[in-house]
Amino acid sequence: MVSSYCDRFYANKPELAARRIEAIGFQVGHQLSERYTMERPRFSDHLEAIKFICKDFWSELFKKQIDNLKTNHRGTFVLQDNRFRWLARMSVDPSSEAGDLSQENSAGAPENKAAQATSMHLYFPCGIIRGALSNLGIPCAVSADISNLPACSFVVRIKA
Repeated sequence: MVSSYCDRFYANKPELAARRIEAIGFQVGHQLSERYTMERPRFSDHLEAIKFICKDFWSELFKKQIDNLKTNHRGTFVLQDNRFRWLARMSVDPSSEAGDLSQENSAGAPENKAAQATSMHLYFPCGIIRGALSNLGIPCAVSADISNLPACSFVVRIKA
């Protein structure tokens, strides 16, 4: 799916491809969250909902829980997956500094293209997390960091 959007549909517009991939992920996350919480009571706070994402939701999607959850108790959560399944077979040149999904990188150098291609694969799971939390009544922004493949960190910032 990612390669179709990047190479065919939006070949010259990577930012448009990224937005579209994230939107599809949002829809998927929203629907899966609806399915997995159907017989659960509503969550009482943000932390409880994030813990649900880390344990139950992630287990349904990837057959494992998130490895680490950190928070600053002010609306920012970092979900760490030490072996993110979708990135397990990818590698990026460590000299490339483009490990943060929120950065815009130039498409000139080959290592930037490799980092950008890897980053494109993270818009979908970011959308899934954002969609799931949105369905739980938690508006947020989600970004990803892949500075140490195949580990991946998802940063969730709750909107006030």
